[in-house]
Amino acid sequence: MNARLTRRGLLLGGLSLTASAAMAQAPLTALRPQARPGAAAALDARPSGMRPRLRDSTARFVEEARLGGRTSFVALDARSGEILDQHDAYTRLPPASVAKSITALYALDALGGDFRFDTTLMATGPVENGIVQGDLVLAGSGDPTLDTDALDGMALELKAAGVRGVTGGLVVWGGAVPQQAQIDPVQMAHLGYNPSVGGLNLNYNRIYFSWVRRGTGYELTLDARGTDSRPEVAMARIEAVDRGTPVYTYAQEKGVDVWTVGRRYLGDSGSRWLPVRRPALYAGQVFAKLAEAQGIDLGAVSEAVAAPQGTVLVRHQSTDLTRLIRDMLLYSTNLTAEQIGLAASVRRGTSVTDLPGSGRAMSNWVEARFGAAPYLVDHSGLGGGSRISAMQMGKILATPQAREALRPLLKSIRLYGPRGEALATPPGVVVAKTGTLNFVSALAGYERTMGGRDIAFAIFSGDVERRIDSQDDEEERPEGARSYNGRAKWLQQRLLQRWGIAYEAEQNATN
Repeated sequence: MNARLTRRGLLLGGLSLTASAAMAQAPLTALRPQARPGAAAALDARPSGMRPRLRDSTARFVEEARLGGRTSFVALDARSGEILDQHDAYTRLPPASVAKSITALYALDALGGDFRFDTTLMATGPVENGIVQGDLVLAGSGDPTLDTDALDGMALELKAAGVRGVTGGLVVWGGAVPQQAQIDPVQMAHLGYNPSVGGLNLNYNRIYFSWVRRGTGYELTLDARGTDSRPEVAMARIEAVDRGTPVYTYAQEKGVDVWTVGRRYLGDSGSRWLPVRRPALYAGQVFAKLAEAQGIDLGAVSEAVAAPQGTVLVRHQSTDLTRLIRDMLLYSTNLTAEQIGLAASVRRGTSVTDLPGSGRAMSNWVEARFGAAPYLVDHSGLGGGSRISAMQMGKILATPQAREALRPLLKSIRLYGPRGEALATPPGVVVAKTGTLNFVSALAGYERTMGGRDIAFAIFSGDVERRIDSQDDEEERPEGARSYNGRAKWLQQRLLQRWGIAYEAEQNATN
């Protein structure tokens, strides 16, 4: 019962909030995130007669989608802000990953498109005859894309610099931004898209779990898989056990991530990524293994309690922020959103100690910059407690800042016919950010009609009560979630095509 109440409190947190500032205070087996599936598969649940007619009412589309819960949408002229169409547009719903669009604007404004994250190796003392007189420090500033291959390259550079060992040990520092064990504390522990966050991250803060049947048992491995290297680490272990549910259990024992998995779910072989909860230690243990392979003895690995000082021997930089954001919006990478959002809050001098605090800082920035007052509990939209209305989102998108900075970075959204085929001559060209949680579906961005009219739009659908109840069932994909998502995407398609047709006709009629 307590877990249920905690979930309901967190997930319903935004429902009763007003827009006042006072109340506002209240992908599995790939190393790289994979693009979300296209809309064609999601349209399996669509009703017949999908192609909208001009005489159709968009309110009728909502009724025919039979989603339950609430749906909020708005279409605005992207340049004038004129409201072209709306339905329940002031109702605030979870934005899911559409929140990443706001995070992109927040980070670009604070950091600039050329910003890069640094990961460094520092010596706390001089290097004498190849030996660091003191500790070697692996320090991060929040790079969400650091991977095993990058650490391998840093080990090679350290060897090229003549370092063979240390008199102290390897110290890791991940405190440049607030650290948190999970993005959303109410989601299941084994979900790879809900990892830890901090200043030193590796492999999107996931470890590669693989299994192969050997006789009557299984060979299980956990490693930090890279292109050529597969170092194993001591900070995580896993065991197959005989049980029904749950599929996975997680506990932390003396700083070690301890997993169990139900034997009946494994089959003959397979793999997936599991999250890690102490990412700085994970990165340090992996680097120590890679350095050892280069003949460098770094001794024991420990975590620093304060920012160490020293001489930088090796520096690795991420790609620039513009590219990070483009990839984040394409692949909907939660960790990237959280890290760039936290970095932006730190750069602004905001005193934040966790993700909810940084989410509030971003909400306050949105209100000051755009006049909208969302309630955001993180930067990725993974937390179900975030709330924003379609009207608020649409007005943000219709600003010159959003059109200039965000629109070129959004991904293309195809428009589909009644059989799931991409339309050869679609009534509009759409770029947008998608968002999906169980029983929540969102889409927001821009549509250019064939007649040349630019529309800023936001479409939010959410059955919040059903989402909360489904989380109590401890299922990764609860019953009904797939069909809900399919119907929501069908609704989005009908609205976009209706707007493309209607406002092309209206534009032509006024010429």
